[in-house]
Amino acid sequence: MLSPAIARTAGTRGTKLLIPILVAVLLATAYPVFVLGYTWSHVVRSNLSGGRNGPLDAYRHTLASAVVGFTLGPRAVEWATWAMESAAHDANRMDRHNNLIGAGIGARARFFSEIEPAVRAHVLRG
Repeated sequence: MLSPAIARTAGTRGTKLLIPILVAVLLATAYPVFVLGYTWSHVVRSNLSGGRNGPLDAYRHTLASAVVGFTLGPRAVEWATWAMESAAHDANRMDRHNNLIGAGIGARARFFSEIEPAVRAHVLRG
């Protein structure tokens, strides 16, 4: 049986370890929710056509990648693209292309507020 002083120390260490783990889990789940929430809040109001393989799909991929490119950097977009768009289908090739464009827009933006207008302008130019 542990003495009360040792038990308190072990409990304190466990709590000290648990808090950083909980913070990491919260941050790891909050970031994708932020990116997806921001992206979809603009997608549903965009008035673009072609939900799959059209301007709306390009807008969605480019905007999400621009947000990630701005907040985490283009390398994070490359990793996400590799993980999610690795199939050799034409749709995946177009998604990779749009993700690359978004990463560049995000990396060049000086302010977060510049991202969506730049993405919209790029998509409207085709």
